Amino acid sequence: MFRRLDRSLVVSNRRLVRFRWVNKPLLCQPVIRQILQARESGITSLESSFDLGISRETCRITGKGIKVRDKLVEWSKLEEAADRERDIYYIEDGELIPIHIAGEHFYKLVFVRLGHPPTLEIDGIHMHRVKDVTPDIDTRMKISLLGRLRCCNVLDTCMGLGYTAIESLKRGACKVTTFEIDENVLKIASLNPWSKWLENEKIEIYHGDVFENIDEYSEIFDAVIHDPPRISLAGELYSLEFYMKISKALKPGGRIVHYVGQPGIHTGKKIWRGVIERMKQAGFQVKYHPSTRCVYGKKKIQ
Repeated sequence: MFRRLDRSLVVSNRRLVRFRWVNKPLLCQPVIRQILQARESGITSLESSFDLGISRETCRITGKGIKVRDKLVEWSKLEEAADRERDIYYIEDGELIPIHIAGEHFYKLVFVRLGHPPTLEIDGIHMHRVKDVTPDIDTRMKISLLGRLRCCNVLDTCMGLGYTAIESLKRGACKVTTFEIDENVLKIASLNPWSKWLENEKIEIYHGDVFENIDEYSEIFDAVIHDPPRISLAGELYSLEFYMKISKALKPGGRIVHYVGQPGIHTGKKIWRGVIERMKQAGFQVKYHPSTRCVYGKKKIQ
């Protein structure tokens, strides 16, 4: 389904990934419905977005279907996809291919809102907040807790679709090192136009387990973004042992933001309390920020 990522350089038990965005025209429900309405109006060309709202380009409307970048998609295929509000498709040889991977787990790029980034869903669990907020706004809220990042060296522990790494550069970071343990996530990101800014020499992407590889760093990062999967899926990334590893990698006084979410909140669970306790044991001064659902602060200066 996907083009392979460009060759990687083997470094220890991780791979340095040469990220490349696969620039294929994408379709989502609002654009498909706009195209169908244009057909009903007798329009022969239409300007719309084929990268989830980042830019606009013109497609031709014919009797057989639409032509996008000289690729024909028949009306029957568009009509079939028109009711799929969460699906995102790329055009390949006249077919609409949904952006998902089915294997041991099910990975899916999920449409949120035109003009805003999509989210990644793994086994039905969203990797971003999408209720009452979009992934881009959520990302900006998280990163704002770090303050100024001008000329900072940043560690982004769990890349996902790369939104936090990209936002760090926008806020002035001079280098971002990020890890992604799951190759399927890297493949999904390669087709996401909102991830295309990962193709930047200032972002160093490793395919590997951050829990194992973070030991290679000692007091070199000015800031850490820790936005792991929920605790039930990656408990080791919420452990005292891992917080000690992060502390070792951070410079004294270095800043951290750690998204913890609110799993179990309706049954009285407040997991951030345990997170704060363990982070304090690891040498951090931190507190909870309710609106972002993050624990944030800095490493103590001894």
